[in-house]
Amino acid sequence: SDFPGRSDYAVGVEDLDRLVGQWLTLPEVAERLGLDVGKARRLIQDRCLVAVRRGEPKVLSVPEACLRENQPLQELRGTLTVLADSGFDDVEALHWLFTPDESLPGTPMEALRAGRKTEIRRRAQALAR
Repeated sequence: SDFPGRSDYAVGVEDLDRLVGQWLTLPEVAERLGLDVGKARRLIQDRCLVAVRRGEPKVLSVPEACLRENQPLQELRGTLTVLADSGFDDVEALHWLFTPDESLPGTPMEALRAGRKTEIRRRAQALAR
């Protein structure tokens, strides 16, 4: 396969900071979406958004790129499900989504934001073991 294997994305949360750029805490996500924190947390549980604990103290944080116009990025949910089905945890999924890929070009997240979800989901499925 032309695609990197899942083990290429087995990294720590600290590696994500240089890839992701802008993060939002759960209260910031709730404010952006006009929801209470409980409903914002539900979006993470429902895999509409993805979050990891980062910083000191460890705070649940969502990449800002997961939102578009104060809504969860619609293309994200199915992609997160495919990645989870492929055995990725949330840190690995974020690492994959935000790692530049010359064959795209750009990152899978940029491609998702550009509306190329079918291609990205196909690539995510190819990562399954």
